[in-house]
Amino acid sequence: MASTNGDTNGHSVKHDSRFDPDFTRHVINATGPKATPRMRKVMGSFIQHIHDFARENELTVEEWMAGVEMINWAGKMSDEKRNEGQLMCDVIGLESLVDEITFKLAAETNDAATASAILGPFFRHDAPVLENESTIVHGVDDGEITYMHGIVRDLKTKQPVAGAWIDVWQASTNGLYEQQDENQIEHNLRGKFKTDENGRYAYYCLRPTPYPVPADGPAGKLLKLLDRHPYRPAHIHLIVQREGYKPVTTQIFDSKGDYLEDDSVFAVKDSLLVDFVPLKGNPKATLELNYPILIAPIEKST
Repeated sequence: MASTNGDTNGHSVKHDSRFDPDFTRHVINATGPKATPRMRKVMGSFIQHIHDFARENELTVEEWMAGVEMINWAGKMSDEKRNEGQLMCDVIGLESLVDEITFKLAAETNDAATASAILGPFFRHDAPVLENESTIVHGVDDGEITYMHGIVRDLKTKQPVAGAWIDVWQASTNGLYEQQDENQIEHNLRGKFKTDENGRYAYYCLRPTPYPVPADGPAGKLLKLLDRHPYRPAHIHLIVQREGYKPVTTQIFDSKGDYLEDDSVFAVKDSLLVDFVPLKGNPKATLELNYPILIAPIEKST
């Protein structure tokens, strides 16, 4: 028989009469007086929910250890080029949910700039700085070269923002990011571009293609255990940053691509669908993508 009590932090404590009814309350109340209010709230809630989860499912030591081993596996695989722990959060939809919460909170304060999306596990901090009008594509013979350009504008004033950085990365046509593929050159399909005095950026990239979540780690194993497909729809990653503005981390998705309705990491939003259109008169590309970006200024505190 289950009952509910409260702890000194205001959390509801559920318990099954077969198990120690005071255990979770003792754990939560062990938090010391120097913990910040936010730490106290978040960790108290987390402990409550994870304990309730264990009791509800009567989690065994063997099952718990299997989970611990999967987390350890993710840690061992992760480095500055790949974040497997983040990928595990992706396949259960947690990163996309946190992204939605963050974006909705911004919208409530009228700071809803270009829609955000998850960072993903293959971002690198050391992408090369490139000149506008250059290409990030090297050694790819079967892709559709796209001329991608746009103007970054201030959300409030709608004026162009000069000096904004556009960090772009994407997978190749074989479904692999460069750090997964020894046949791609270092930093292939990556680059950082700076908007000019008119807020404009421009570069050559690939029309993206779908690819599977890697099967060589715990995220891929989890998808298999759940009997789910591993595919992500065709997309390009972007981070847009400028001093004095809130950064935007997003993905843009080919509106004609597959897996838009069942993205394996649940990151697709209607506002992030884009159209690649035929481009004439440019010998370097066959397609064009005009993608304007809005960034929100950071309000100065008074």
